[in-house]
Amino acid sequence: MPIISGKEISAQIREELKSEVEDLKSHGIHPCLAVVLVGKDPASEIYVRNKKRTCEKLGIRSIGYDLNEDTTQEKLEDLIQTLNRDSQVNGILCQFPLPGDLNEEYVILKIAPDKDVDGLHPMNAGLLAMGRPKFISCTPFGVLQLLKRSKCDTRGKHVVVLGRSNLVGRPVSALLSQKGLDATVTVCHSRTQNLKEMTKQADILIAAIGKPEFVTGDMVKEGAVVIDVGTNRVDDANHPKGYRLCGDVLFAEVEPKASKITPVPGGVGPMTIAMLMYNTVNAARIQNGLGPLTTS
Repeated sequence: MPIISGKEISAQIREELKSEVEDLKSHGIHPCLAVVLVGKDPASEIYVRNKKRTCEKLGIRSIGYDLNEDTTQEKLEDLIQTLNRDSQVNGILCQFPLPGDLNEEYVILKIAPDKDVDGLHPMNAGLLAMGRPKFISCTPFGVLQLLKRSKCDTRGKHVVVLGRSNLVGRPVSALLSQKGLDATVTVCHSRTQNLKEMTKQADILIAAIGKPEFVTGDMVKEGAVVIDVGTNRVDDANHPKGYRLCGDVLFAEVEPKASKITPVPGGVGPMTIAMLMYNTVNAARIQNGLGPLTTS
């Protein structure tokens, strides 16, 4: 039963991007990502550090803006507007969640759609819904690349998505149903009746519900492809760290039934940063009058 390794596939994508960055630099184009971090949330600091490290490895310039936790909405939005006007900045990433009463939705709206490398601006979400994506939200984009590069054909397949968030569930369902991918997509959520019957119909099951080990073996059809988007921290006295990471899928039960499955960690997680880098390089190309990148 093949494991779909996000570590291996993201490494392939990073190598492709490294060559693309070198080519752009030879033409005087230096891709640049601005990363805004507000406050001292430990998890956010780790995510930002990993993103900056990946930029460095690929030759992408990374500019960090670390703001105090008491930063006002006005000051944060003024910074975003400054970055929008800076022609040297190709992509803008504001690390969420934001502390206190800061409004994430307003921040997303302030980011110029052409620099929205997180793919969260309503204009980019709308383009995706219309089947004309420009910048695709990084985690759904990563899920798509995992499926494509592990030879999982979506055409005519029934995809069941657990979760309807704006970060994963909604965009991944819009993405996989568009022309060329041609999946029949069902989105399930907390109000879905007969959930087990729905998930057992899935040729491809995408779990993004945010509940540790929610998907059990009896919810999965024999031979299904299972993509586990969840990353959950669960207390575990037997683990050296006192906790363990797990997905939304109970791996030990589902793995024997699946034809392919992503692990946690090492599955979807590494793909999210890889696709952020992809979107940044793509933004640099588009803003300099070159055609968009094409994925495998």
